[in-house]
Amino acid sequence: MKIKNIGWIGLGKMGIPMAQKLINVGYAVTVYNRSKAKIEALSSAGASTAESPVQLVPQSEVIFLMVSDDQATREIFTGETGLLNAPVSGKIFVNMSTVSPGISQEMARMCREKQSFYLDAPVSGSVKQAEEGQLVIMVGSEEAIFHQVKPLLDQLGKLTLRVGETGAGNSAKLAINTLLGFYAQGLAEAVIFAQQHGIQTQDLLTLIGNSALGNIFTKIKGEAIVANNFQPAFALKHIAKDLRLAQQEGSHTPLAEVVQNTFQQAESTLGEEDVMAIIKHLNPINESAATN
Repeated sequence: MKIKNIGWIGLGKMGIPMAQKLINVGYAVTVYNRSKAKIEALSSAGASTAESPVQLVPQSEVIFLMVSDDQATREIFTGETGLLNAPVSGKIFVNMSTVSPGISQEMARMCREKQSFYLDAPVSGSVKQAEEGQLVIMVGSEEAIFHQVKPLLDQLGKLTLRVGETGAGNSAKLAINTLLGFYAQGLAEAVIFAQQHGIQTQDLLTLIGNSALGNIFTKIKGEAIVANNFQPAFALKHIAKDLRLAQQEGSHTPLAEVVQNTFQQAESTLGEEDVMAIIKHLNPINESAATN
């Protein structure tokens, strides 16, 4: 079956460029978002619009979600105007949000009862990767339905990998974001230690970048530290949420416990800033030292 008609729910920083990619390669895309202002850019690019999730169902073969959390996922499926209030037999739902394995398993059961299909397909990457179609996509689903949807996912990412049954994609994403928390806090602590010993931040980053520890994350976030620019590419509140989810799923190792505590403490004051703003929480006395 060749899929032609796509529904997209959730037009945040990631959802907009991802939906735009599908429009650009010729799919007929219908979008829904709670905030109507975010719909305008895609509407002008050729997307159709729906007034509610349930209204989006009839003209869509595959419906993507890119929303904030478990609560938003449940509301979109089961709310008064939710997806499952429409006839959904044969429809495929692809939840690309970072949510718990439990909510995916719950929604998958509800979809099966209505003869439809659910995949969890969270992504690794930020806005730039979404714009360029370079996301890494990890999928939990039945194998047969994965192969039906994979050509669509391949338009959004450089790697699409099925890692297991329903919920496995979510578990893989929580593992990756736990490591992201380690990286962010570790980089912040290394920079602070170097500053305390008179080493310029840019010099430290040059050394790291040319060592076995060099990676894209350190390059991008190192530049943010030097520029003292913590505009959110990935907001600190989101990694705090993901670390809570990982903790609920049994992530209680020594490093995980430390990072979970650090980000929960920082969330109330720095949640709207980038994940790398954790350096301001760890070194509040001298935030401007990042540019030294």
